[in-house]
Amino acid sequence: MQLHALPPTSDHLTPFEAQALVLEDPRPYPPEDALHQLGQGLMNEVLDVICDTALEDVQAIITETLIGAFHSAAQRIERDADKARDTLNDLIRDFDGSEILDVEIQDATRRARAADVASLAMEIVRDAAAASYTTATGEVWSPWKGTVRASRTTAAQIEARDAIRASKARKHAAVSPGATIVAFRAAPQADTADDANRIFDALNWALSQWPDMALATTGAKGGEKIAIKWAKQKSVTLVLAKADFDKNGRAAPFRANDELIALEPVCVLTLVNTLNPERGTALQPFGPALNLGQKAAERGIRHQPVKTRG
Repeated sequence: MQLHALPPTSDHLTPFEAQALVLEDPRPYPPEDALHQLGQGLMNEVLDVICDTALEDVQAIITETLIGAFHSAAQRIERDADKARDTLNDLIRDFDGSEILDVEIQDATRRARAADVASLAMEIVRDAAAASYTTATGEVWSPWKGTVRASRTTAAQIEARDAIRASKARKHAAVSPGATIVAFRAAPQADTADDANRIFDALNWALSQWPDMALATTGAKGGEKIAIKWAKQKSVTLVLAKADFDKNGRAAPFRANDELIALEPVCVLTLVNTLNPERGTALQPFGPALNLGQKAAERGIRHQPVKTRG
């Protein structure tokens, strides 16, 4: 795969390319479409090799690890940028007008900006690989921990605990609480076309009621994965309260519900069983979804079960 260098001038620069040119680095940066091509190409190559082989059983682990590698790289580079900014703040505080400190300030500024551009480049590759993964498999990638910044093509993904801490900090500072939280839990067997249609209907209704909504869910398989796809299509921020089975064992799905309630949602949507008539009567309602509805009722939070039309 050949990647072409970013041209020195262009009438149609993307935000990434514009940031790269401002750095005035004598070495060229790759253009954004080349970074997209890199992410898509790597993912497609991996899928082509393992598809229809014995490795297909662990396809999700392999492909999600590849996406996660670019996510991890972006985070590590971002930490380098933060360190450079800390150094810059110290230098500015101690600045005495000397030429030596002035040079050090310029160098720290350059390092911080360069790291920002490099981190953004890794995010572009990550998002392109994730999009190819979704197109090929129908699955949605999300990080196990941490936050994914919003881009022009993807919505932000925020870890629930981070969102809870931020909410408490905002209240303490008496400022706006931010986006309106709508929580959603669904059964893993709610993965049919009937379920997808009603989940999209329910979430579209919620978005019409609260245009600034953020969708909070655990990201579990089935109906919640469908909800994540909706959020990505609509560029709605995701707040993920993933069940930590290593820490909480069998109680993990219910502890995740506690995090969802702690986010103080304005509304809770639940789908406790598949709406597919051929499967629904043979399967038991999903306990964690029932539990979230009960917790919402106990706290006076609006609860809307997702049901069949009519």
